[in-house]
Amino acid sequence: CAQARLRLMRNSSPVSLLPVMNWLLIESGSGEPAYNMALDEALLENSTTIGRPILRFYDWTQPCATFGYSQKIAELEKATTLRPLIRRCTGGGLVPHDGDWTYSLTFPKDHDWTALPAAESYRRVHALLQAAFHAIGMETALADCCRRPKPGECFEGHELHDLLWNGKKIAGAAQRRNRFGLLIQGSVQPLGDWPHQDWMDALAGDCGLLDVLPEARANELVATKYSLDSHNRKR
Repeated sequence: CAQARLRLMRNSSPVSLLPVMNWLLIESGSGEPAYNMALDEALLENSTTIGRPILRFYDWTQPCATFGYSQKIAELEKATTLRPLIRRCTGGGLVPHDGDWTYSLTFPKDHDWTALPAAESYRRVHALLQAAFHAIGMETALADCCRRPKPGECFEGHELHDLLWNGKKIAGAAQRRNRFGLLIQGSVQPLGDWPHQDWMDALAGDCGLLDVLPEARANELVATKYSLDSHNRKR
């Protein structure tokens, strides 16, 4: 895994529609598919120890797809040629990772986002993304209704509060709440040569550093969960 670079988000950020003071950012670079999912879960498990919300940006060493924890893999194998297929710990449908902008948000159990209804945390995260797009001169909208996709295909329709550009869904997310806190895993699917780094900078704000990541736990989760057929093919 590339050396992580972490930043401290401040209220002076262009995305200060919502309180983001003292959030931390990780720019992980490219990671193996199983590792990317494992590190998100390891961050959730360690969120109380870290004590602050974490925004993580990451890329992929190869094209792949992830899918929601409750999805049936046999149906998804017919829907995409992307491999590997990795079962997330969050919900949602099939998400292709082949040039997308991937991020996660992790909140400790005592943070106010963790206590929100799922629909409200979903709206808030897409409002943050919308503000970042606005800061770089791109206007998007939050969906005010639903257009149901085919089963498992996350980006063929849209749900309430998905992020739209010219009526097309460009961003969706999946969530998991448990005794550790809240994990949101999201993907932006750009429809052109959009300024990725500018968007990340707008979302992240000013820089700070974090000394330690839960690498050992992430590697353990790769070996015992995300790299195994017993997990990815369990349904």
